[in-house]
Amino acid sequence: MKFYNREQELELLLQTRDVAFNNHSQMTALTGRRRIGKTKLILKSCEKTPTVYLFVRRSNEATLCSQFAETVSHSLNTYVSSEVTSFVSLFESLMTIGKNLSFNLVIDEFQEFFYINPSIYSGIQDIWDRYKDTTYVNWIASGSVYTLMHKIFMDYKEPLYGRCDSIIKLKPFTTTVLKQILSDYHPNYTNDDLLALYTLTGGVPKYIELLLDKGCFTMKKMIDSVIQENSIFLEEGNVLLIQEFGKKYGNYYAILSAIASGNNTASGISEFIGNASVGGLLQRLEEDYEVIAKKRPILAKEGTQNVRYEITDNFLRFWFRYIVKHQDFVQAGLFTKLAEIVKADYPTYSGSTLERYFREQLREKQIYKNIGSWWETSKGKNVDQNEIDIIAISAESSKVFIAEVKRQRKNFKPELFQQKIETVRTRLFFKYEIETACLTLEDM
Repeated sequence: MKFYNREQELELLLQTRDVAFNNHSQMTALTGRRRIGKTKLILKSCEKTPTVYLFVRRSNEATLCSQFAETVSHSLNTYVSSEVTSFVSLFESLMTIGKNLSFNLVIDEFQEFFYINPSIYSGIQDIWDRYKDTTYVNWIASGSVYTLMHKIFMDYKEPLYGRCDSIIKLKPFTTTVLKQILSDYHPNYTNDDLLALYTLTGGVPKYIELLLDKGCFTMKKMIDSVIQENSIFLEEGNVLLIQEFGKKYGNYYAILSAIASGNNTASGISEFIGNASVGGLLQRLEEDYEVIAKKRPILAKEGTQNVRYEITDNFLRFWFRYIVKHQDFVQAGLFTKLAEIVKADYPTYSGSTLERYFREQLREKQIYKNIGSWWETSKGKNVDQNEIDIIAISAESSKVFIAEVKRQRKNFKPELFQQKIETVRTRLFFKYEIETACLTLEDM
């Protein structure tokens, strides 16, 4: 797949490179979930300039350094002894080279040093502080484990805190870019094809590439490709999360499975996993791992108990809903049967994803200061009344956009929607000009 989007991030990296090559060394930390395109972006920014690329795999430090020394020697046409056993010593050699040569230094999966030798970070800090003003190294540290990368660069107790000149968190492609990519691969795509691609990939570049390069342009072909023997998607959730969560991943998986199954309140989640206490785990999933988000009715007070949780990543939401839930099918090799289950449920499941799509599309317009949903719950009941799918409050005027989302317009009930609008007008928006719409697949 060709290089798409990332104009702002690429411009920042190029500007940083120019400063490093012409003034003095610069440090950039680049984070983002696996498969998001970090390495591709970094290497794009380093094109046609001297570059050392070091990938940190979990190994013996001396073995890694020996391999790294050969890479440095080859990349910069210089000599670094392969007998070096300390990464801190190797880093100092690189900075010394940077006194007379401008080059990019890319250290990928930088957080892995935490498991190899955590003292490396304080050694790097000492060398960086001594050399950065008299050298010309454009150092980019990249990592997929968000919690560790955040700790290394943004925890004030850590040695590299405050050293970064730039910190970039790479996000999935926008809906606009997703449409552009699908159009390039399959100009005659339908909006149902687009929704399926968004539902399964959430805009993650590698997932998009894996599906479209195989010619999977329709919902059925995409699901068949995801759910087949030896598909990387079957283990992808484990690859993404187990290193983040550590030994307690079972507790977190239970909560995420509950949310994916529709139990999205604290009480519903607790009941789903056997009435266990979930408050602390929910907080960590939201604040530390950023895997879930807390949703309140729009304009609700911070302390309201009327809260729902959602999985923020579209792929993980799908993975917990179908792959984890039906792990017995996967273990038995019943991939065709599992794919049939997913396809049968897809019209219902994709309806909520369509809401996400339109909320994201509204955010991309950058004309609304607050975008969310609204609902109220009857006292003593678990039934939500007067639920509205999308409410977007204008950033510049007293206007509000209110929408009902349906896959098909024939399912829209204008009279019921108008009743809901009058309720929310009375409660929240009596001074606002209200624009309304029914958004369907046709409006994507």
